[in-house]
Parts: sequence; structure tokens; C-alpha cells
Amino acid sequence: MKQAPALRLYGFGFILLVTLAICAHNFSHRGGPSFLLPLIVAGVAYLLAMRELFFTPQFPKRVIFCCLALAAVWQVLFLPIPPGLDDDVHRYVWDGRLQRLGYNPYFLTPNDPALAGLHTSETRTLNNPEVPSPYPPGAQLFFRMVTAIHESVFALKVAFEICNVALVFVLLDVLRRTRQAEHWVLAYAWHPLLATEVAGSGHIDILGALLLLVSTAALVRRWRALAAVTLALAVAVKLLPIILVPLYWRRVRARDAALGAVVFGLLYLPFLDHRQIPFGSLGTYLQRFRFNDPVFATLEHWMSPQVVAGLAVLVGFLSAIWMRRKFTDWSPDALAWPMAASLFCAPVVYPWYLLWLLPFVRSIATLPILIWTVSIIATYYVWHLRALGRPWVLPGWVMLLEYGSVAVALLVLAWLSFARSAVSRRLAGSE
Repeated sequence: MKQAPALRLYGFGFILLVTLAICAHNFSHRGGPSFLLPLIVAGVAYLLAMRELFFTPQFPKRVIFCCLALAAVWQVLFLPIPPGLDDDVHRYVWDGRLQRLGYNPYFLTPNDPALAGLHTSETRTLNNPEVPSPYPPGAQLFFRMVTAIHESVFALKVAFEICNVALVFVLLDVLRRTRQAEHWVLAYAWHPLLATEVAGSGHIDILGALLLLVSTAALVRRWRALAAVTLALAVAVKLLPIILVPLYWRRVRARDAALGAVVFGLLYLPFLDHRQIPFGSLGTYLQRFRFNDPVFATLEHWMSPQVVAGLAVLVGFLSAIWMRRKFTDWSPDALAWPMAASLFCAPVVYPWYLLWLLPFVRSIATLPILIWTVSIIATYYVWHLRALGRPWVLPGWVMLLEYGSVAVALLVLAWLSFARSAVSRRLAGSE
């Protein structure tokens, strides 16, 4: 009987391996039935595996090692496969190439006829060529560093996989330091999005998630200066973790916070133009880009996009303040919920945005977030619609499936909490 949980875990791992291998084979048909159906099965197998983690106090180290090896296998299957012709990673190559040629990616648009000679076969098909780069300076410098070693999509995907492996080791260290079961590393390492969006498409979000986890690991070790600096670097990759600043209140010293702010400012120096801070196409992003945004779309009927975006930031910021008051000790829940709340209100919510949440989802309290990271798989269907020549619009039934699953999980958690409170009151009254 003691071996039963491990055998079930191996079984779910085998299902993940087979289904993700099928997804890798059909990666060029993303969103189509041959890709989406096995990916959904992989998502269900992942959730069932997480159930084993919740109900088993501790798995042997050899089981964890074998499970991590399985994850490495199915991610390697995606690594050599070319991403989509207009996937974001082509923009990363372009931005890195521009910097190395002495140009500023925040002020040049890829479709400018004067820049036609600067393109390569991997950058001519990048998406949204009519706007300059939207990525913050930390991401830009990473693009430049990787493309200086080898200028290719594959080199960036390898770099992101290195970040992924590093994140696993940092997460194991955090779990040991906080005396949590080490098998929770599988809640991160086994997630199907790592295969499709890191090894497959190659997204910069994995670098930001790594830096944010390093920041939390530094706080656990009371390395406060490193915690502040790595948080600043994570914000410099994508702005999302800026809402977590309240969680660092009185956990880092004022001089540490100042050091982080200085590092963040210095990253912008190479991109300054006439002493103006460059934001690239961020304004266009807020005005024009929409995907999987039920809350933002609803509020936008009454407010400007800038105001609604500000509200999304405010929601995350207030959630972080509430979490700071709720948890006196450091908790992964405190990071997951503010980011999830802010993303829920964002104008664009692609599946790879949830990579930021994966290292911090490992408790019953974050179960709705865990389910969201799987239910968002349904949004891949829009890639299939685009291949059929239809508009880039997510069908309502997909959003209902995605967010309805989360709502059900929230209701179940609320009911369980109410039931526990009722039992506690009855026991207290009987005494």
C-alpha cells in the first residue's frame, strides 16, 4: 500500500509523457484537435498527479528524481521543434540583433522599409511588425546577451530551458529551507505549460519567474539586498511583479530597496533617448491588444483603457497589502494571489503569462489558481480558428470553461471553509 501513491504518480507521469509527445509531434497545428485534445488529457493527468501530492505526506527522493527525469524527457521533445512563424521569440531575436547593431529597439519598427536589410530569415515573420518593442530593459539585455552567443530562435529556447532547470534547483532549495515536502517541485516541473511555452514557443516569462523565485529564496535566507535586487530584475523583465512590493515592506531594509531601485534605473540607461525613458509600444499594447480579458473588456465600456489598466495594478497591489497583513511569515500563497488577481483584470492573458504563478502554487488555498493554469489550455483553440482564417477572437464558451472552472473551485473552497468554521463553533459550544 505504501507504494501505491508512487505507482499512481508514475502512471500519471507516463500519461503526461505520451500526450505531450503527441503535442510535440503536432506542434505546428497548435489549437487543432491533434494538439489540443492530448494537451487537455495532459492537463487532467497533471491535476490528478497534484492530488497525489496533496494526499501523500512525502515521496521518496528516488521517486522525485525519476519524475523530474520524466519532465526533462518531454520538454526535450519540444526543444528542437521550430515555434510558430510569428511567435514572440522571433521578436526577441530581432531586439537582440538591433542592439548588437547599435540600434534602439524601443524606437524602430520592424516593418520600416529602411530596416529591411537588417532582417534575417527568423525575424521577417515576427508578430506586430508595425510597433516597436514593448519589453522592459532587463528582457532586452537578456536578448542581447543570448544573441551575442548565437543569434537564433533555438539559442533563446535553450537559454529559457536553462532558466527552467535553474528554477527547479532554486525551488528545491526553498522547499528544504521552509521544511516543505520536496515533491512539491513537481507541481512546477510537471506542468504542461512548461513544455509548450518554454521548450516549445520560448517565452521570456520564465526568466522573470526565476528571478522572482530567487528573490523569495534570498528572503528565506535573510539575504535582503539580493532579494531587493532580484525583485527589481524580475520587474525589469516584465512589469507584473511590481505589485508585490508591499510584501517586501519591513522584510528588506530601506537601503536594500534603494539599491533595487538604482539597479532598475541603471538598466534603462543604455536605452535613454534625449533623457526620455523609453516605453516602446506599451501604450499601443494598452490601447489595442486584447485577449482573454472578460473583466477588462467589461470595465472598458465605462472607463478608458489606461484607467482600467491602473485598476488591474491596484487590485494586485491591494491584494499584496492584504497578504502582507495576513502572513507574518513568508508564504508562497502571498505571491501567487496578488499576481493572479492582477492578471485576472489584465487586457491580455495568454497561457504563458501564468508561468509567473507556477513556482508559488502548492497549497489548498491556491487550488483555484492551479486549476486556472490548466483551464487556460482551452484558449489554444483560438490558434486553430486563426488557421481557418477566422478573427483572433476567443469564443465565449472557451472563457466560460476557463473561468467557470476557477469559479467552481473558489466556491468549493469557500464551502469547505464555512463547514470547518461551523464545526469549530459547534465544538466550542459543546465545551
